[in-house]
Amino acid sequence: MTLPLYFASSSKVWSSPEWVYGIEECGYDGWEISADGNYRLDNPEAFAKITEIIETTSLGISVHAPFTDLNIGSLNDPIYRESIRQMQLCVTKAADITDVVTIHPGYVSPHGRLVPQKVWNLHKEALREIGATGIDTGVQVCLENMPKIPDFLCMEAEEHFGMIEGVEGIYATVDLGHANTTGQVKTYLGRIGTATHMHIHDNHGSSDEHLALGAGTIDWDDAGRRISAAYHGICVVEGRNLDEAAISRDVFRRCF
Repeated sequence: MTLPLYFASSSKVWSSPEWVYGIEECGYDGWEISADGNYRLDNPEAFAKITEIIETTSLGISVHAPFTDLNIGSLNDPIYRESIRQMQLCVTKAADITDVVTIHPGYVSPHGRLVPQKVWNLHKEALREIGATGIDTGVQVCLENMPKIPDFLCMEAEEHFGMIEGVEGIYATVDLGHANTTGQVKTYLGRIGTATHMHIHDNHGSSDEHLALGAGTIDWDDAGRRISAAYHGICVVEGRNLDEAAISRDVFRRCF
């Protein structure tokens, strides 16, 4: 059984939505909405344009919640509360068009480094609140692993899966490109059967380049075999443009 293949591009969040029609033309099954910039679901005009695209294509839909300037690990309570509120609102709005929403973890501030357990506890509590919204709305809220960027939480599988352990309504998005920057590709592939959602893109192992599949150092022949054998969800190519989307599509069809 071929896994569903979706496309997303966070580099397009300020673009007009016409580009999205090219996703279907490129042979993808769906669109993961990067719900930021011009695509925020809490913006009625933006949501109306998104709905029009959905109604005039056969694309399946998933959603990536906004993360600009948000931090569910913040020790600054107004920012912490607002970050939770915006993610909950995104999940609620997304329930009209999808049942899968990916969220980013928070990050550790300079003062947070002095109290790591407090940050961990706050982050877990934020996930409980967001997960409860997911349960109420019928949306699977999936926490994503992060690339190698200082102070982000959930850069490694042990912390990523530990963060969602015991939290009702929160699942895992595995980002294999992010995992490549932290040397965790094989670790994540070993646990891929526990993932609910997946992002795929390539890089050279040192930074989060979001290259087309095959343009970096990930072994897609091996990854494709292991993912196809154990994973049963959507694969989202997170790319920079539709030209590279076509390259990734061809690699995916060969390897998965």
